[in-house]
Amino acid sequence: MSRAAKLTLTATSLSAIGIVIFVHRAQQTEKAAMHAGVIRDYEQQRVKKERLLDFEMQKALEEEYRKIQSVSDGGRPAAPDTAKR
Repeated sequence: MSRAAKLTLTATSLSAIGIVIFVHRAQQTEKAAMHAGVIRDYEQQRVKKERLLDFEMQKALEEEYRKIQSVSDGGRPAAPDTAKR
């Protein structure tokens, strides 16, 4: 083989290896980013469920307290209805 052919073969081989390594690392980075998105989605769903349960508990407590205590407006007269004007 001539010297030019050896250099061309070496350069082509190194380029191919470099491209394979670059693509492999890009895939790993993309996979990690996708996995982080899944974890973030699970966390958002968990927080949403937790907030919903807290809201339902507060609603049940409010209903229970309304049964026990009578709620009044503090003896103030009712505000005039401004929508009729």
